[in-house]
Amino acid sequence: MTQPDTQQIHQARVLVERLARLSADSVWAHRASGLRASIDKALVRLERGNEVDAADFEHLLSLGYEMLVRAAKEIPAAEA
Repeated sequence: MTQPDTQQIHQARVLVERLARLSADSVWAHRASGLRASIDKALVRLERGNEVDAADFEHLLSLGYEMLVRAAKEIPAAEA
């Protein structure tokens, strides 16, 4: 089983921070909460020296980025 690389681990940490900043009014904030927990759990496993499948980790990251995109689409455009 291949492990996530350093870049993926860094991306995961940044992604967790971004997901945590979603507005509580967003339907995506609640959904992101569970995903953040899954990513955090994987990061803790890595920090403890346990294996995490790179493909599973990459899938979590993809889901996180998709959530950010969908949440961003809910943000109303600023009036000019």
